[in-house]
Amino acid sequence: MNPDLSIAETEKEIIEEFALFDSWDDKYEYIIDLGKTLPVLDAKYKTDENRVRGCQSSVWLVAEYKDGKLFYQADSDAMIVKGLISMLIRVLSGRSTDEIIEARLDFIREIGMTTHLAQTRSNGLLSMVKQMKHYALAFKIKDPVPSKN
Repeated sequence: MNPDLSIAETEKEIIEEFALFDSWDDKYEYIIDLGKTLPVLDAKYKTDENRVRGCQSSVWLVAEYKDGKLFYQADSDAMIVKGLISMLIRVLSGRSTDEIIEARLDFIREIGMTTHLAQTRSNGLLSMVKQMKHYALAFKIKDPVPSKN
């Protein structure tokens, strides 16, 4: 995550990275590699309360609101899903609630995820996006005027 880049710039980076690969096998391998870079989620967060509903595999997602920005941590028992959530975290973590709520996440379609993921994985990806935006909305309601620290 590079806080100096906007969501659109981060998405563009991901699109450019995926353009380097010729085959979907290579792209899947890259997604798995991205998942391996995801920081380990403390076991105390791997609770039913933090589990993302609608995912075929187990996915845990937690959010922390600090200084007007939302920071995500996640884990999954499936490597491809870890890679998918790591991309979402890269794009959305460290952003304001408004930025997260308004993010279109066009990179998902542009890199071909909507056509190359199995239906169950695609549904899971949508569930992860919805949960991340739900957290943003919840924190926005809780703190409608973020501090300017």
